[in-house]
Amino acid sequence: MCNQAVGLVAAELERCGISTVTIQLLRMVAEKVRPPRALWVPFPHGYPLHAPNDREKQQAVLEAALRLLEDQSLQPPALIDYQPKGG
Repeated sequence: MCNQAVGLVAAELERCGISTVTIQLLRMVAEKVRPPRALWVPFPHGYPLHAPNDREKQQAVLEAALRLLEDQSLQPPALIDYQPKGG
């Protein structure tokens, strides 16, 4: 339920003119709820930013999510797979 609520809140914020991006651990939830912009990450449940205590990897996830806000070619709803740098 919580995963769905985040996507629904993001959609409502977008209707109010506030751009959003979500980081999704569960692809099927993102496909069902269809938040405006979602970054799907292939990490274990509970680790949306990748490895604990690994600032570099966590920052890379956040930067990838924020790039979705900059990409003018994306048309909501957009679900993008996280691609680590160099991989």
